[in-house]
Amino acid sequence: RMSTEAINLTNALKGQTKTQGTWGEVILERVLESSGLHKGREYDLQVSLTNDDGKRYQPDAIVHLPDNKDVIIDAKVSLIAYERFCSATTDEEKDAALKQHVQSVRSHMKELGGKDYQTLTNIRTLDFVLMFVPIEAAVNLVSSDLSLMDEAFSKKIVLVSPSTLLATLRI
Repeated sequence: RMSTEAINLTNALKGQTKTQGTWGEVILERVLESSGLHKGREYDLQVSLTNDDGKRYQPDAIVHLPDNKDVIIDAKVSLIAYERFCSATTDEEKDAALKQHVQSVRSHMKELGGKDYQTLTNIRTLDFVLMFVPIEAAVNLVSSDLSLMDEAFSKKIVLVSPSTLLATLRI
């Protein structure tokens, strides 16, 4: 079974961005369930929201907190460069793949920050969005880049992995 799951993970990482996104959303839902939350009560998936201008948004998850507050979680992160980093055989290949991975995360943060989920009506979200990366090591690689973490905070984004999301939700 572990071998089959490892093959599925490898295929997801090497697959299309949409396949990776779907896989990340499945992992996100498993973490939400593991935290003791119930779908439809404490969290919802793929809720369609609109802003005042009629633009449509569809966050991956909305977790409902006490006092009618919500937190939005986005799980769409490309991990192609991360897979290249893991498969690299030389230091040069690793360095190049790491730079691509950091750039991929930075790109997604920029896109996510531009969505301004905090300004949507019909939702009382916190002032930040959780950006979920489904692989612990992929988060660890970029978390050492302090400029990237500063950029995330300035865009009101908190980068989370399965374990840090689980801890955040429990708190």
